[in-house]
Amino acid sequence: MANVNEFRHILRLRRTEKGLSQDALGSQVHVTGSQIGHYETGRSLPPDDLAVSLDRVLGTGDELRRLAEQARGEAVAPWMRPWKLNESRAVQLRWFEHSLIPGLLQTEAYAREVISAGTHTEVQIEEMTRERMERQTAALERVNPHPVPLTAIIGEAALRVGPPALMKDQLEHLVDIGHRQTVHVRVLPFSAGLHPGLTGAFVLATLPDGATAAYIEDQVAGRVCETADKLRHLVLAWEMICARALPCNQSRDLILRVIDEHERAGVAHVHP
Repeated sequence: MANVNEFRHILRLRRTEKGLSQDALGSQVHVTGSQIGHYETGRSLPPDDLAVSLDRVLGTGDELRRLAEQARGEAVAPWMRPWKLNESRAVQLRWFEHSLIPGLLQTEAYAREVISAGTHTEVQIEEMTRERMERQTAALERVNPHPVPLTAIIGEAALRVGPPALMKDQLEHLVDIGHRQTVHVRVLPFSAGLHPGLTGAFVLATLPDGATAAYIEDQVAGRVCETADKLRHLVLAWEMICARALPCNQSRDLILRVIDEHERAGVAHVHP
């Protein structure tokens, strides 16, 4: 996070050179002094428009905006950058996850909780969460071309792991978004037994020229696969998983039952 450290150092240096307190600087850019403090300690980064305002007030040209932009870029892993382009221009997405809700279907709270479970810093957590929400908009809310059709098959375990209140909200979001014509949510139940998806999650993207690209991820890194032999393997795995997954209406019924379970668990937690 080299650019985060440089950003916070330059911000603090230029502020003190101007003789401004954190509160005074905050009032000039319409944020609190404590928020300026968060920027100076590296706990968070300002959005682009606020970084422009900081440059204007402190007379730093575009230095702070540029450093903040570079620091935000550090939160996006290099292997994810080419996949973001595939995701945003795909004409079809097929996504399998065995133990998590797919990224494009996550609520902001769920995404932050999942990212926080890793080894990331606070800045990375906030920027990765923001970036994930932007990916959702780029794919599912795009206007030209129209939203990408997404079929998501989710292992039943993913519906059950997490704090009850968080999971209740997340699963209600799954039910809601599953009513869209372009989004098909299916669940692979525990009763499906052993299946190819247990070796890992993956995404298949059909691109405008008819080609297929795939994305797979492990503990260390993710990678885009475009070679014919790997794609054949993943497409076959998808077909085998798809054959065992519940139809959309049965999947919705199962999700609704699990929502009730989370709701009861939440009540029991509040009233032991």
